Amino acid sequence: MAKPGPKPRPPLQVVREGNPGKRPVREGVKMPLVEHLAEPDWEELFPPVRKPTRPKTDDPEVLAEWRRRVNAAEGSDRCRARAQAEWRRVVPLLVRTAGLADVDRSIVVDYCVTVARLEECERRISLEGLVVMGQRGECRNPLTTVASQYRTQLKAYIGELGLSPSARGRIEPPGDDDDGDDPFD
Repeated sequence: MAKPGPKPRPPLQVVREGNPGKRPVREGVKMPLVEHLAEPDWEELFPPVRKPTRPKTDDPEVLAEWRRRVNAAEGSDRCRARAQAEWRRVVPLLVRTAGLADVDRSIVVDYCVTVARLEECERRISLEGLVVMGQRGECRNPLTTVASQYRTQLKAYIGELGLSPSARGRIEPPGDDDDGDDPFD
């Protein structure tokens, strides 16, 4: 008598979000979708910074430090407002079109922070110029490197979240399955 083979595994299903290659994913990997994703406390990520008063000296080093602290305070305010606006712009769309789970919250928060900080870098580069004075004379503004790193990260988030035309084409909206086996229906 022949030995019975291994017990057959249940059929694998394709996950809609984050699986552009349509590779089979086990049931245990799927996450329940949410209708509302809790917005973070943006003041925790971008704390309000009190603007320092102008020093009563003309010492260039003291004034440079004062200007740096003023820029930090103003930048924190701008980043907070921009991240909040981006959250309120994209999250309702993502919930409706791609479906989000609670575990996706951190990637969406990081996406919004990245958008805000990239815009702040670009603003500061525009104000300070591409070339700035360093300890050894003129040099490339260090913010160009920071902006490049944020732009690389932003590109990854755009692909993961389906926020570009090509990425949207790879995502099926929740509820478009015809097989009736969807655990979210």
